[in-house]
Amino acid sequence: MKLEVREREDLGSRRTRRLRSEGLIPGVLYGKGHARAIVIPERELRAAMTGPSGLHAILDVVIEGQATVHPSILADYQQDPIRGTISHIDLREVRLDQPIHATVTIQLVGEPVGVKAGGMISLVTREVHVEALPTDVPEHIDVDVTNMEVGDVLRLVDVGAIANVTLLDDPQETVIATVSVPRGFAELEEAEAAEAAEAAEAAEGEEGEEGEAPSAEAAEAADESSESEE
Repeated sequence: MKLEVREREDLGSRRTRRLRSEGLIPGVLYGKGHARAIVIPERELRAAMTGPSGLHAILDVVIEGQATVHPSILADYQQDPIRGTISHIDLREVRLDQPIHATVTIQLVGEPVGVKAGGMISLVTREVHVEALPTDVPEHIDVDVTNMEVGDVLRLVDVGAIANVTLLDDPQETVIATVSVPRGFAELEEAEAAEAAEAAEAAEGEEGEEGEAPSAEAAEAADESSESEE
């Protein structure tokens, strides 16, 4: 996707605020051995970031007045904390024939059988780190959770191989999702189990009292009574 930008010379917060009011987003284009301060029309930037490849799109950046194309990816961006609009952006030039490191989001697909049975699914890891050629970095990774039951833990190793992509996180230690009993139900089950245990102990105690051997005093009294009858 082509993205035309313009170099800027006037730096500083006052000039930056003016650019934003004019619908221009300040940013930096990082290349090998250089960094250019640029501005990008907000409309064009939004179109690039919401395209089919999302935040992992390869952008053909062209600086106004120049013919050179700079293949780049979105390295970082900042948002206005109140309005949520993009306030600054960093682009990084890449070589299409060399792998890069990127962060990719996880998307859960399907409804677990454990959820249908009353469990609750939790997404533990929302993003994973990958290595791939710029054109092979996926927009997101779909993970099928349909067969997960209550008590199951899905780890990165269970995701399986992704074509032309190397997963960089620990496959055994990285937990993607879990299906568990909702906390309220778990507490109720624990309380019921505790009550059942107390009731069982009480019943055992009563049985023990009924079956106890007579005391020494009771035995002596019984002997005296037997002798008097004789």
